[in-house]
Formats: sequence, structure tokens, C-alpha cells
Amino acid sequence: MTRPRALVLRAPGINCERETAYALETAGADAELVHVKALCATPARLDRFAILVVPGGFSYGDDIAAGRVLANQLRQRLGDALLGFVDRGGLVLGICNGFQVLARLGLLPRTEGREFVQQVTLSPNLSDHYECRWVTLASPENRCVFVEKGLRLRVPAAHGEGYVAVPDAEFCDVLEREGYVAFHYVDAEGRPTTRYPENPNGSPRGIAGLTDRTGQVLGLMPHPDRAFLPFHPPDWRRTGLARDPDGMSLFRAVVRAAR
Repeated sequence: MTRPRALVLRAPGINCERETAYALETAGADAELVHVKALCATPARLDRFAILVVPGGFSYGDDIAAGRVLANQLRQRLGDALLGFVDRGGLVLGICNGFQVLARLGLLPRTEGREFVQQVTLSPNLSDHYECRWVTLASPENRCVFVEKGLRLRVPAAHGEGYVAVPDAEFCDVLEREGYVAFHYVDAEGRPTTRYPENPNGSPRGIAGLTDRTGQVLGLMPHPDRAFLPFHPPDWRRTGLARDPDGMSLFRAVVRAAR
């Protein structure tokens, strides 16, 4: 079976690119680390890939705001190439800082039009401090081509700016009603929650991840790249080593959709 090619973006301050590439390789893709400067120098290089991943970390030190500098660089230097990548069916995944980048770039949720228009942003957690804890996510019925309804993930969150800030309640209704919400933070009963600490940042309606109009772009705040190896779950000594921890199920889904 053909292994789809995945480009994992590197940039100053990104620090999760190697584990993300390894997760994609384990899931069945051929992953390549590409520095943003190299990609800006040759935008057509993106045409060789089926998957683009913007990993977690602190791109450009999160100067000004989380992900803003890298988002501006991508818009100015790679805007047409990124839009063309999605137009031809490419899949895009943004994890944590990558989600912040995609939102500020205007690639998420992109509910209308083809151009980059920022519709949401990621703001400081309502707890007013950095959060590092395991959370549970569940996917409602949604547009994303590689996230099935009912997918449940236990993965770690690690961010200081994860509150999904939307313009108003009406737009939030649109996101939920039209399938742009790909993941919710959920409580022990599996219900979307804004309650701390199940929802570590207080995002409205428990929003933890968004997709775009095409369903080919996904951004989520928690880290599947820190929950894909058997010894990643914190309780593995008690429960035993899982063959496929929850984070790996998302990477396998991306790779399957790209084939």
C-alpha cells in the first residue's frame, strides 16, 4: 500500500516536530522535516506532499501572541501555495501551537470564502496560567474527513493560550450546528464541558478542536503527539501497555484519509 508523504514544518521555537514525524511514520506515512525558510524559498515543494503538519511548541517564542509571527510568515510567503494545497485535496493538521497558527492565519475555521480571514483566535486560559494535564476529548458529528463521530481521545494538554475566542454566541452556534467543531473537552459522563480542570482553558461549549469548510484542515489544542507510544499514558504501569494509545488513532486516521 502506498505510503502518503507528510511534511512536518520546522520553525524557530517549534519543539514537537520529531515526535510528530515519528508518529506519522509509525502510522504509515513517509514524514519529512522541512524548515519554514526552505519551504518559503520553494513553495512548489508542497506539491510533493499529501499531508502538512504544523506541530506544537512556541514558534518564534510566541512573540506578540502565540503563533502570530509564524502565521504572518505563512500568509505572506506561502499563502497561495497553502490555498492550492487544500484545493487539491491536501490534509492539514495543527497541534497546539499549530492550531494557534492556523487560526491566526485564517485557515481555521474558514467558514466562507477562499481567502485568509481570521475568524477566531486562541486567547490566554481562563485559569490565567499555563496548563499541563491529561484531558478527555470526544468528537461530535463534524465535517473533518478524518475524524469520525464518537472518537474519544485521552491526551495531554500543555498550553497557556488555549481559550477558543469567538466573536459571539451566534457564531459559536454556527460552528457547532454546521460541523466545524471537531473535538470537545468532555467530563466523566462524556458531555462537553467548560468546567475546570476537565476543560483546562475554559473554551466556550468545551471546544477543543476545529475543522474548516472542506473538512481537510484540523486544529486541536491537546497533544496526540504525546500520547501515541505505549508508555505515554500516565497509568500504563497499572493498566498495562496499550498497543495503540489514543493519540495514535488520530495519526492513523490522517494517514488513511491521505491514501
